[in-house]
Amino acid sequence: MKLILLFSATLVTLFYQEGKAQEITFKTEHIGNSGYYYLPPGEKPREKIGDGKGSATIYQGAFSMPLSIKMNDNNRPIAWGIGLGGAYVSLKNQNFSDYMVSEIMNVQLGIYHLRPLNDRWSMKASVGMGVFTRSADLSKISFNNMLASGSVVFVRHLKSNLDIGGGLAINSSLGYPMVFPAVYLKWKTNGKFDVNIELVDGLDVSAGYDFNDMFKLSYAMEMNGQAALLNKDGKDVIFSHQYIVTGFRPEIKFGDIGLSLTGMAGFNLYRPASYSDRTLKGVFAADNDYYFTASAYASLGLKMKF
Repeated sequence: MKLILLFSATLVTLFYQEGKAQEITFKTEHIGNSGYYYLPPGEKPREKIGDGKGSATIYQGAFSMPLSIKMNDNNRPIAWGIGLGGAYVSLKNQNFSDYMVSEIMNVQLGIYHLRPLNDRWSMKASVGMGVFTRSADLSKISFNNMLASGSVVFVRHLKSNLDIGGGLAINSSLGYPMVFPAVYLKWKTNGKFDVNIELVDGLDVSAGYDFNDMFKLSYAMEMNGQAALLNKDGKDVIFSHQYIVTGFRPEIKFGDIGLSLTGMAGFNLYRPASYSDRTLKGVFAADNDYYFTASAYASLGLKMKF
């Protein structure tokens, strides 16, 4: 699962969309109580960590605003814009003998640029700064909690409903600049029934049916996560919290005012939460697979476009 953690950290720089309108989103999620386990390397069975268990409540919000937009002959934007995103996580951990993070706050601010290169290729780039801390107390934020990031991705427009691309992303999560691969994928079918795959800011896979202009019902799988940079036992470490969830996701759209409401009810399939040394060896360590098992999941969100 270390590759998933690394992959998600790379994707977090790609938070921008098409840059054609201002957009505000807010989402709250609740992950039910479940036990805490360790999965040893190799073929050994998983081990339960004492009586440890926990649940989580996550609040996320984002705002994006284009500063400059010009459409080319293929109706693709040349745009500059800003994006602001944040997440607060309350972790209700119980019966842990070792210290466990009880809250996480992530805030990111960035500038994005979109530019078509020709009728088949576009370039997406971003640069930003983020705060990744274990406390919502602003007075406790230090330079050690901050990360710089940037990315350049080249996107191939294979079809009107299929974009795929790749490039490089840079962040300083290990205390020095590191380069990682970055991936962009967006596919959506047309008609009443559609399949949507987005690998942009986390993973979102869904198959849905539009009953009418206002109501849509989908079955979806999502992957998301947060992180905190801190000092533990005299060492700089990363506490990462991720979750893979699946379930039914209804959506109500109010087209006249650009507002949509979404919910989701289902299950958290897998929720890794653990410390890693803030070193290259720590990121790829094979003996740090600690996670909460499956549990109930529910979310409620809104999106407003101007």
